[in-house]
Amino acid sequence: MKKIPLLSLFAIITFSCTSQKSSVTQVEPTKYMNSITADELKTHLYIVASDEMEGRETGSEGQKKAGVYLIDQYKKDAISFPAAATNFYQHIPAAFLNAKRNENLPDSENIWAYIEGSEKPNEVLVISAHYDHVGTKKGKIYNGADDDGSGTVALLEIAQAFQMAKKAGHGPKRSILFLHVTGEEHGLHGSRYYSENPLFPLVNTIANINIDMIGRRDDAHADSNNYVYVIGADRLSSDLDTICKEANAKYTKMNLDYKFNDPKDPNHFYERSDHYNFAKNGIPSVFFFNGVHADYHKHTDTAEKIEYDALAKRTQFAFVTAWELANRENRPVVDKK
Repeated sequence: MKKIPLLSLFAIITFSCTSQKSSVTQVEPTKYMNSITADELKTHLYIVASDEMEGRETGSEGQKKAGVYLIDQYKKDAISFPAAATNFYQHIPAAFLNAKRNENLPDSENIWAYIEGSEKPNEVLVISAHYDHVGTKKGKIYNGADDDGSGTVALLEIAQAFQMAKKAGHGPKRSILFLHVTGEEHGLHGSRYYSENPLFPLVNTIANINIDMIGRRDDAHADSNNYVYVIGADRLSSDLDTICKEANAKYTKMNLDYKFNDPKDPNHFYERSDHYNFAKNGIPSVFFFNGVHADYHKHTDTAEKIEYDALAKRTQFAFVTAWELANRENRPVVDKK
């Protein structure tokens, strides 16, 4: 690390205490973390996972309605799309969605929102969740409240918390892209499209936090929902794994369960959600997950079954992890293959 003369260092510190674009390394995120509440998550999820959205099948009218709702929430919080884009949508043609398995999917869209960094705007943290589900089957609506309505609404609350910090003069040093991806249920198509057509160069993407199913508990944790599975954090970067552990130890104090992080895990969850399309491009990535349950991929995965205290705490954990990634001096190292 380059040494800084003492006088210059004093000037930098003085300036950082008075500037609206001040360094936020020493700012406690607790106030903003606590703005993420079970009640607000519940309000959003009862809409995103409602029958009106018809199960949010990729490219369907129901999914598009859900997308409009997400965009309206970003607009209410004065969070815009990236300046490099023309609107909140990354359009994905049907030809791409059907190239690997022709499932006759129509055109669809990823949805993105963006908060520009105050000091390192060209370095980007991507926080992702898929907002599609499996639609309707035999007249029954598969609402997908946990999968992945829970992650979808978590992104809204995390973005709102960062925007609150920005308004208080503590905006993130690095830029944050909030990416709602489509087509996950058909083969991670939306995140694959983004990774092949990135708005920001992948070399500038410092990490991906992916949130997929964080509103329930599985049988292995029947006695407590104070846990979350952490998958992939240490696969490429020892820094990312350390950041997750330290953020949790300081702020949320959950049980971080690494069971499914084992490369020999027969479920292969590491390859089954959208972080994988970032990880395979060498980007440090972590997947937060509550495990499967009896309602997984059934029409009974509904909003009233969500444990909103757990959803709030896991969302807060994702936020404080993102806070550290966005504001620490150095981007996480890639020190593993």
